[in-house]
Formats: sequence, structure tokens, C-alpha cells
Amino acid sequence: MLDNTESVLEKIGLTQNEAKVYLTLLKFGQLKAGRISKEASINRTSAYDAIKRLLEKGLISYVVIANRKLFKAVNPKRLSEYIEEKKEEIESVLPYLEGLHKESKSEQHVTLYTGYKGVQSVYQDILRKKKPIDVFGSEGQLGERMPWYVNKFVNEVEKNKIPIRMITRAGRKNSSPTKTTKVRYAPVETRSSAITNIYGNKIAIIVWAEQPEAIIIENEQAASSYRNYFELLWKIAKEKNE
Repeated sequence: MLDNTESVLEKIGLTQNEAKVYLTLLKFGQLKAGRISKEASINRTSAYDAIKRLLEKGLISYVVIANRKLFKAVNPKRLSEYIEEKKEEIESVLPYLEGLHKESKSEQHVTLYTGYKGVQSVYQDILRKKKPIDVFGSEGQLGERMPWYVNKFVNEVEKNKIPIRMITRAGRKNSSPTKTTKVRYAPVETRSSAITNIYGNKIAIIVWAEQPEAIIIENEQAASSYRNYFELLWKIAKEKNE
């Protein structure tokens, strides 16, 4: 059994006890509730509660033999169906939730993010906008610090043919992250710990500290000012990496 199997099941919506019961039934086959409790190392009450919820989710079933219920796990492919059902449920209420979000949106146009999940949210916002991106200050931190996410970001950029212009430090290697990226080089000696992304009417500034932080500024005038500054740097920067 993979060490992280239980945690993966929890991530898709099962409780810890549900995951233990489900894995126990996969391992041992048909079992009575008392045996499930013993093999899963959880008390009877918790085992019964988990069994009930797994039955409701369609992840286990039972047969009655000699007036005793024997429970068994259904085919693991049911997990994919379960996830799809959850996705459909979310999508059914998504228009309503987006309406609430739009109605409750305040005049505040500055949003702060922290941690790797926060930075990922910023890059997902960039992808959703599907606007040309102007970048300066990049040192390849996304690939270095978030290798589990960078390929997804690159694939989405290339899939949607999002053009990127990047100004980076002269002499830095591997400076073109996507096929849609044009790079120019500025004679900057100091490695930057912050990267600025200008896209649409937004500016995203990511500070790659030990615990990364980011900020999105949504303001047409500010984005225009940043873009004008970028255009000036773009004209000055060199096309060859010298």
C-alpha cells in the first residue's frame, strides 16, 4: 500500500475513518462491522458511522448472509465517478456563487496572498485572464520553488497561446519558460527576489521569500502605468543574452 493512499482519499473528500474503512475492505474483502473496526483500528461507533457514510457515497455495499451484514468495497473506479459527481454538484451552484461574489465585491482592489497555495492562486488568476503578460524580475523561481505546478502553468499558457514578454537579468540561463515567451535582457547584476506580472487591468507582484507572498492590484490606471514603464525597459533591454 502506498504510504500516501489514505491522505489522497482524504483530499478527495473522505474522512480519515472513511478512508481507513474503505482501504480495510479493499484489503480483506467482505467483513462484518465488528471485524472492520478491529482491522481498521477504530472504535465500533466510529466504524459504524464511517460505514454508513460510505454506503451513502456508493463506495461500499453489503450482502446479508445468515442474518448478518457483510460489507465490501466497490470497484475503486467508483472513486473517479464520485469525484465527477462532486464536480457536477459544484458546477450546478457555481453561477449562483459567482453572482453572490459579484454582488458582495467591495471597492477594495488589492488582494494579498501568502504561501505556495497563495502564489498558485495568483498564477491561476493570470491564466484565467488569458491576456498578454509582461514580466520583469523573473529568476526562474516558479520552476525552482514550485516544480509540481510549473508544467501545468506552462502547458496552459501554450494551450491558450498567451503571449509573454519577459525582461530578465543578462547572463541568466534558461530564461524562456514557454514557447510563447519573448525575452530581452537588462544589465542588472543583482538577483531579484520579486517578480512583477502585468496582465489586463491587473498587476501581480510575487515576493519569493522563505514563505512566499504575493499581491494582486486590480486597477486599470495602475496597470497602464506599469505597462508604460515596462515598454521603456523593453526598448532599452537587449535581445541577446550577453
